[in-house]
Amino acid sequence: MHAEVGDWIVVEALHLDGPRRRGQIVGVEHSDGTPPYVVHWTENDRETVFFPGPEAHLAPASGRRFAADRRTRERGQS
Repeated sequence: MHAEVGDWIVVEALHLDGPRRRGQIVGVEHSDGTPPYVVHWTENDRETVFFPGPEAHLAPASGRRFAADRRTRERGQS
């Protein structure tokens, strides 16, 4: 897993009807974007150092997603 500051991390529930956690990455400990991450959690407004497990996935920051989508559209038009 490789993340940048501003990306979102989503931790899926481990059991049926369990809560889904969502937090924004506010710090990356390693220059290559590998864990651990400092995450600001939306449900309790706290920051923790987080080592993601298999139930976690990244959602890129909206600006990165928009830029990637734009590049894909531009390639398709040429």
